[in-house]
Amino acid sequence: MDDSRETFGPKAFVTGFPIKHSRSPLIHGYWLKTLGLPGSYRAHEVAPDAFADFIVSLKDGSSGFVGGNVTIPHKELAFRLADRPDQLSQELGASNTLWLEEGVLHATNTDGRGFTANLDERHPGWDRHETAVVFGAGGASRAIIQAVRDRGFKEIHVVNRTVERARELADRFGPRVHAHPAGALAEVMNGAGLFINTTSLGMDGEAAPQLDFMALAANAVVTDIVYIPLKTPILAQAEEQGFSIVDGLGMLLHQAVPGFEKWFGKRPVVDAALRGLIVADMESH
Repeated sequence: MDDSRETFGPKAFVTGFPIKHSRSPLIHGYWLKTLGLPGSYRAHEVAPDAFADFIVSLKDGSSGFVGGNVTIPHKELAFRLADRPDQLSQELGASNTLWLEEGVLHATNTDGRGFTANLDERHPGWDRHETAVVFGAGGASRAIIQAVRDRGFKEIHVVNRTVERARELADRFGPRVHAHPAGALAEVMNGAGLFINTTSLGMDGEAAPQLDFMALAANAVVTDIVYIPLKTPILAQAEEQGFSIVDGLGMLLHQAVPGFEKWFGKRPVVDAALRGLIVADMESH
């Protein structure tokens, strides 16, 4: 029998295509249960050609949802269809969190806040450095570059196999962001205090290139947005070379906090029990 709390209270969603492997329902379900709040949060798969109609149903109330999370491939369209995307979303051109207020659909992007909150929790002081290296220029790197820039880093070097994509990000995020081809990685790592892998290299046991981190500042931090496996090959290499590492799982957990607060009215906490729950789920699949 379903929990009776799900029958009443706000209903929220995560949507994408596909969406069945999302761990967001597990995260939000944990918070609803531990906080004793009524409501529900579930995965709601929407194909790309049906997404605009889904947003219409969200705005007019017929969907029954008060808001939700949006993931690949809908983030850009979610931004364009929202009534009031905030400044973060406007610069990124993408939204991952939607909520209704008096019939008006608001949007933000919490990926960058999730990234910085994870580092704040796992390695306080990471932002004392001035230079960061972002490895990769895919969609995930946008919010991270924005967040690192807004945290006060003076130089952010984006290194990508296709340098044109890195240049697009430099143009988008301003003069502190610099684009480089893959061959420049060793040079731009020299003295940097933060190294961020935003590529999928090493995900799910795939091979990753051998990287020499010794040019980084002695107290540099290396982090990866990939969290399967928890200790990626890139993180393992950095740790073997004596550097502090931060895995990507916390980014997933922390980016969920602002949306939950909007939909259910209480700010949840990312704690060890939640992290353990998600790790156990990862290990069982």
